[in-house]
Amino acid sequence: MPRYARPTTPDEAIARLADGTWTVLAGGTDFYPAQSIRPIGSDILDIGAIEALRGIRHDGADICIGAATTWSDVVRARLPAGFDALKLAAREVGSVQIQNAGTIAGNICNASPAADGVPALLVLDAEVELASVRGTRRLPLQDFVLGNRRTARTPDELLTAIRVPAASGAGRSRFFKLGARRYLVISIAMAAVRVETDGQGRIARCAIAVGACSAVARRLERLEADLVGKPADATALGVVDARHFDGLSPIDDVRGTAAYRLAAAREIVGRALLDAFGTAAGQGVAA
Repeated sequence: MPRYARPTTPDEAIARLADGTWTVLAGGTDFYPAQSIRPIGSDILDIGAIEALRGIRHDGADICIGAATTWSDVVRARLPAGFDALKLAAREVGSVQIQNAGTIAGNICNASPAADGVPALLVLDAEVELASVRGTRRLPLQDFVLGNRRTARTPDELLTAIRVPAASGAGRSRFFKLGARRYLVISIAMAAVRVETDGQGRIARCAIAVGACSAVARRLERLEADLVGKPADATALGVVDARHFDGLSPIDDVRGTAAYRLAAAREIVGRALLDAFGTAAGQGVAA
């Protein structure tokens, strides 16, 4: 008979994970649909009652997002403008009901190539915090998500937080998602960008990530480097060409062909950059 546990503290959850193999359940918005009508056959560790894992706070040099923080929590939070892409992505995660239940850690650990939160977190240089009875470790998000439904989390580890360097809140950011319809859709392609400018209106630093066009979302590091020093306006897009997207590996499926996805990725990266360039300094996404 499968076991069910609902701990109220992180330490209790971590101790449980050291005892056998558990399926960690947070909001359940991916888990339950995947079960369909099949009976649950695994031991379930429900972390929904651990209040210490929910919320967003400053912690030293980091902004710490608790693992059980919901997408609605992200939308409502007061965060620097560099987090606007994450807020925009949060509003694209299913319906409002899904946003109220679904968690940021669940979105990451589910490791879907089309996970809306991952590109927006990548441009924030996010790290994940993993805890077990053996101790705590941190991994860059880009090293944590390994492939379709695969992560670097070991069975005895609990993802306790997503940590973003406070410095990554600087600049302006935007997120664009392309789907077959406006809402409640799995992405064909999506992009997040974050741009910092110098006093002369030139790009001092930028981060660009594309999702749903590879087994994992990817930063476009060559394009980021080529944009540095360019004016933060439409002329900067003149440097963007096909070679900047060589690291992507889209597939053909019912939502679109690989060729269409590549073309879409280039288009929405350009739109996200233009939108970020045109956003007034200090203007953010309303909660």
